[in-house]
Amino acid sequence: MAVYVRMLRVGRLCARSPGVLGARVGLSRVWQEVGLWGVRPLSSGEMDRTATLPIGGLSYVQGHTTLHLINKTVGQCLDATAQRVPDREALVVHHENIRLTFAQLKEEVDKAASGLLSTGLRKGDRLGMWGPNSYAWVLMQLATAQAGIILVSVNPAYQAMEVEYALKKVGCKALVFPRQFKTQHYYSILKQICPEVEKAQPGHLKSQRLPELTTVISADAPLPGTLLLDEVVAAGSQEQNLARLRHTQQLLSCHDPINIQFTSGTTGSPKGATLSHYNIVNNSNMIGERLRLHQKPPDKSRVVLPNPLYHCLGSVGGTMVSLMHGVTLILSSPVFDGKKALEAISRERGSLLYGTPTMFVDILNQPDFSSYDISAMCGGVIGGSPASSELIRAIINKLNMKELVPEAAWSQAQIVNMGTGTLAELNTPGELCIRGYCVMLGYWGEPWKTEEATGRDKWYRTGDIAMMDEQGFCKILGRSKDMIIRGGENIYPAELENFFHTHPQVQEVQVVGVKDERMGEEICACIQLKKGEKTTAEEIKAFCKGKISHFKIPRYIVFVTNYPLTVSGKVQKFKLREQMEQHLNL
Repeated sequence: MAVYVRMLRVGRLCARSPGVLGARVGLSRVWQEVGLWGVRPLSSGEMDRTATLPIGGLSYVQGHTTLHLINKTVGQCLDATAQRVPDREALVVHHENIRLTFAQLKEEVDKAASGLLSTGLRKGDRLGMWGPNSYAWVLMQLATAQAGIILVSVNPAYQAMEVEYALKKVGCKALVFPRQFKTQHYYSILKQICPEVEKAQPGHLKSQRLPELTTVISADAPLPGTLLLDEVVAAGSQEQNLARLRHTQQLLSCHDPINIQFTSGTTGSPKGATLSHYNIVNNSNMIGERLRLHQKPPDKSRVVLPNPLYHCLGSVGGTMVSLMHGVTLILSSPVFDGKKALEAISRERGSLLYGTPTMFVDILNQPDFSSYDISAMCGGVIGGSPASSELIRAIINKLNMKELVPEAAWSQAQIVNMGTGTLAELNTPGELCIRGYCVMLGYWGEPWKTEEATGRDKWYRTGDIAMMDEQGFCKILGRSKDMIIRGGENIYPAELENFFHTHPQVQEVQVVGVKDERMGEEICACIQLKKGEKTTAEEIKAFCKGKISHFKIPRYIVFVTNYPLTVSGKVQKFKLREQMEQHLNL
């Protein structure tokens, strides 16, 4: 999150062609395999965008490209696209029956931005967007950027305590949300921490627990103490408010903060990673370049987005890539739904699909998968977490996604010896660090944590343990905090997880270290079997013999049905470790 693009977890940093994200395997090997699957190689005209090779036997590469970085705000980019392709379809929201061209979208965004300023919000104020994927989400994302207001992406699953933490952490002055979605009653949750809202004058809230929150906006229904989003947008059409917007835009810089994304909180309290226009604009432009969107006709530039907009892959990889390259963005459902994603691909002739590995697994395993028309599909983006080579193969073959790329960035990358702090030799483990336009401005309100993560040299310490080879390919071995030290041997969970994915009965696996009096730590593999499959711990261990070193064979094999997750779906390994130690009576 802090790097903002989830830097290529595996593979050639600053990859030279449509790469494949997969932390469980070295991409150098995966890419060789992918070459056999019919993935189109780069043309000679694209070869000048490759990364430099490591020199001097040290783990450092620098991506270089003929593309110049863009010094524009999000609003300026929207204006340019609306002028270039005004009548092209920009946004389709299935569940709300909404279709807008780029000209129409810009008009609505300008009114919404003007309307937000009319409520008393000003450049630099923070506005929280709290809800599932919707037209209102996209509108607020772009309108806040137009007005210089900082969008705070709030997880739609957050409950009262979590929302209070997020709003306080960054000092939100405004909050936008729908009345409810399924069992999530947003207004009722807000009242738990802000009971004053029911009797407040809209736009003038005074809350004891949330003293900076003054403006609450309901996205879809009149509610006591709130402004209605439609009314805010309508107010924005008044000339005096539009004039205020035009004046504000003259004061904006591409280096201003524009979005705060909360870290997942897998290792502690979530931090507010703060991103600038410059971060977002250039990352989305580069993703579009890797997808070759500048070469595709409109009928091959229709992006189906099942990812949540509160994540970077949704709001930047989705909304911003659409805006930067003039391609159609199709929101398939309010929250992820594999069936709805396939329906959107079929009905809307979707050609590009985004997703996390888990989402792709769900889509591929839909029981009626073969009944959908996926003939327009040609590629997409995968990111957010590790993916196995087997999954990548299935995505490319079954979904015809020959042009599959990771959330990647052209930037500098190095691997640092964690003991000495110097550059690691090639093929030697160390911490992966990156530097470039993709690195956040910092953690909101936490300069000490910012310096701990990036330092004065602006190298972002990812916390990933990695090795780089002579070709500049990088293999992720695991997280530094997840590394297991068994009797003095360093063991990397990601390596074992990748190995277990080759077992025909294994659906998912997480490897953790559990305490041991003699060895310090022992290996515990927590395995989810595929539906209908049965096996034993002894059979799993037998599968390991002769394939991996004896000291890497887990002492404990535990079959599980689920893993402890954060609200954003990431496995909390520290909790899993605690559960296993309790389960094993250690």
